[in-house]
Amino acid sequence: QVQLVESGGGLVQAGDSLRLSCAASGRIYGYYAMGWFRQAPGKAREFVAAIRWSGSETYYADSVKGRYTISTDNAKNTVYLQMNSLKPEDTAVYICAADASLRAITFRPERYNYWGQGTQVTVSS
Repeated sequence: QVQLVESGGGLVQAGDSLRLSCAASGRIYGYYAMGWFRQAPGKAREFVAAIRWSGSETYYADSVKGRYTISTDNAKNTVYLQMNSLKPEDTAVYICAADASLRAITFRPERYNYWGQGTQVTVSS
């Protein structure tokens, strides 16, 4: 069983930066895929970024590519999402997820086994 707890959200202005953290507990293996998703009110959950727990692969949604960076700190059992040049359309609840399978990293939320509660990010214009 894996537990995920996000932190680091807040209210910022357009152009600002934030770093989200996802603290993981439980047994996590190097092949696990760790993902960040976001969900705005009235919208479907949207893939943001993903990384292999070992750090060997990273993937980003086109909407955040070049602005966001996902990384892991295995010693701290934490996944980070560095968000730069934030825009109002980035406003959403950001949710950390883990895929415990050996499959290729996916952007499909239904393939992820474990989910955190989310942290709110609000970007004002």
